[in-house]
Amino acid sequence: QVQLVESGGGLVQPGGSLRLSCAASRSIFSINAMGWYRQAPGKQRELVAGISSGGSTNYADSVKGRFTISRDNAKITVYLQMNSLKPEDTGVYYCAARTEYSRDYNYWGQGTQVTVSS
Repeated sequence: QVQLVESGGGLVQPGGSLRLSCAASRSIFSINAMGWYRQAPGKQRELVAGISSGGSTNYADSVKGRFTISRDNAKITVYLQMNSLKPEDTGVYYCAARTEYSRDYNYWGQGTQVTVSS
């Protein structure tokens, strides 16, 4: 039943780097956009970065210049390179995908924990 699988989360010190990966099942047809959301303790889930099928990207202001999203359409995989990590980046990161006829992201991964702490 799991159609989006994240990997790469973990514990890292401030200033460190992590790269998250998300592989989509081939059973998901007509994926348009993919992205990463995160949810910090006690806060609402927020969009961190998104990428369209054409390669256009968008980022939350808090991560611009530090995070980079990319995708491999052949492998149906999306990545999030996270550099210069801060404690406030801590949270559960969720991979998401949007299919061609959906207004919103309609497929979600199970989430992977990212903890930035000294």
